Amino acid sequence: MNMNWPVADLDPVRRLRVLAAAVPGAVVAERIIRAPFEQVWEVAGDLEREFGTFEPDMRRLRIVADDGGGRLVAEARSRYGMRARFDVDLRPGWCWMQSRLLLVGLAATAVPEGTLVAQTGGVRVPGRSALVPLGVRA
Repeated sequence: MNMNWPVADLDPVRRLRVLAAAVPGAVVAERIIRAPFEQVWEVAGDLEREFGTFEPDMRRLRIVADDGGGRLVAEARSRYGMRARFDVDLRPGWCWMQSRLLLVGLAATAVPEGTLVAQTGGVRVPGRSALVPLGVRA
């Protein structure tokens, strides 16, 4: 292994942009919230209470398994009664959720003006390597 190999450190928002760029059809919406990162992520990272705040199609989310290291399993229910079981990677500034048919990504990083928040999500179409965005406006 070459110890001089370059390393690219990406903040969570840049990481989300890279992952979304690799998914045909994915759209990333971004905005700056004029509040400190810690305050923003306290809300965004509280999936059981606040998931519907940033994912309005979802009515409820419940954590059913937690390995203590940021890997979770969650069950969600939409406003229309549909259910999804998500594998979740949750850590400060980062939330990546995948179910059989849905994908949700949320990232945040501190910027001089407050906190830059980015989100992507949509329906994973069986038989296609594309994501159909739902409710995402760039």
